[in-house]
Amino acid sequence: MNEPPIASDIHRNSATLPDPIWNAGHEAMLNMAAAHALAFRRSVDKRKQWPEKSFAEMRDVFARDLPAKGCDGAAVIDELVRLSADGLSAMTGPRFFGWVIGASHPVGVAADWLTSAWGQNTGSHTATPSAAACEEVAAGWLLDLLQLPSKCSVGFVTGATIANFTCLAAARGEVLRRTGWDVEAQGLFGAPPVDVLIGDDAHTSVFSALQFLGLGNNRVIRIATDYMGRMQVAAFKFAIAGCSGPIIAIAQAGQINTGACDPMSEIADIAHRHDAWLHIDGAFGLWARACPEVASLAAGCELADSWATDGHKWLQTPYDCGYAIVRDAEAHRRAMTITASYLPAVAEGERNPSYFVPELSRRARGFATWAMIRALGREGIAEMVGRHCRIARRMANALAAEPGIAVMNEVALNQVAVRFGADLPLERGDELTAAVIDRLQADGTCLAGGAKWKGCWIMRLSVISWPTTEADADRSVEAIIQAWRAVR
Repeated sequence: MNEPPIASDIHRNSATLPDPIWNAGHEAMLNMAAAHALAFRRSVDKRKQWPEKSFAEMRDVFARDLPAKGCDGAAVIDELVRLSADGLSAMTGPRFFGWVIGASHPVGVAADWLTSAWGQNTGSHTATPSAAACEEVAAGWLLDLLQLPSKCSVGFVTGATIANFTCLAAARGEVLRRTGWDVEAQGLFGAPPVDVLIGDDAHTSVFSALQFLGLGNNRVIRIATDYMGRMQVAAFKFAIAGCSGPIIAIAQAGQINTGACDPMSEIADIAHRHDAWLHIDGAFGLWARACPEVASLAAGCELADSWATDGHKWLQTPYDCGYAIVRDAEAHRRAMTITASYLPAVAEGERNPSYFVPELSRRARGFATWAMIRALGREGIAEMVGRHCRIARRMANALAAEPGIAVMNEVALNQVAVRFGADLPLERGDELTAAVIDRLQADGTCLAGGAKWKGCWIMRLSVISWPTTEADADRSVEAIIQAWRAVR
């Protein structure tokens, strides 16, 4: 067996290795990059959570004519760090609540560094057996963690948008196949129309996926939702009864503003009685199933036909990492398989990573996923999800106790929708809410963003960064309240 060289051997022998394959300058450059990366991570807790400079300002910083000649790689890296510094968000920090994104745990970052250094193009299991095997094991772990059927296929994609795209491509192919139409071969010209039912408060990434697949983002049948953004069962039942052809139903685990999950068991029962394919967009909410404390919120998700979720959210992998999970592995494979004479054959029982994603060339995302699950384990993931949900409730309770601040959702998961001046006319409340967000971002203690929810402007807090503690929550609440008191 070939053992990897230890660091001291690499350093000792680097000067004697042939250039340009490897030399001491390359090693010094990579060490410099690592030092810069470590310095950034050390500073995250102390720096403003929002960038110091705007996009317009950073565009001026980076503005350069195309260089006629190259220059030393170490100088390039040093310049890149210097130019980028003021335009970086503290997205890996403990008080970044602006979007539902994880904080790139150091274990995942280390695995991702190795992934880049190894440079494995994970299009074929025969050319990259380590990457393919690691991905296969990580896929099994994911299904176990999320309590989904063990025979499901898993595609490692960029994120929830492409995960939704991949799953819905499998859904489109299968529901049309049942009518005798081969959409992979014949396309949509002349195909029976597919009815798509979706909740009125679904995430925009799902509508994008439908657009990319030729199913349209406006011709869907939108189902009424309740005050938390959950699909109303009666409305879904009524709508699906009016469909006569192939049907795809799309539910949601984790509404982006409230964290709410659709009533999955009831929706799945109705969908399957109409021979519909049920897909769940569970970008972050599906991870509730990994935590006994909140798993009941996502009960019934196992009854669906496909699921989209992210690794770079609650699993804290670096960008980019998402998972397209499909119950019918053959439908998944039919929708995604790329064939060419130069590609290696796949033996019976072997899993080829590119059979389940829309890319042939891609990075080996399985390494970081494997590393994060191995590092945290079932108990660590459950603890983190539960802790974030408790912190969200803590923040909501503290904010709601301040006069003039209203929490607009039931905080069951990790999302908090906050409204300022809720007792005032709509337009004035919108102005005050926007003003608080602006002041908070300028302060930089924590980062929160705005969103439109049920006709009014809100501040949305997304608690999902692995280092966030109760102390971070309390410090952030204090900053939010101070911003509110200053503008009201």
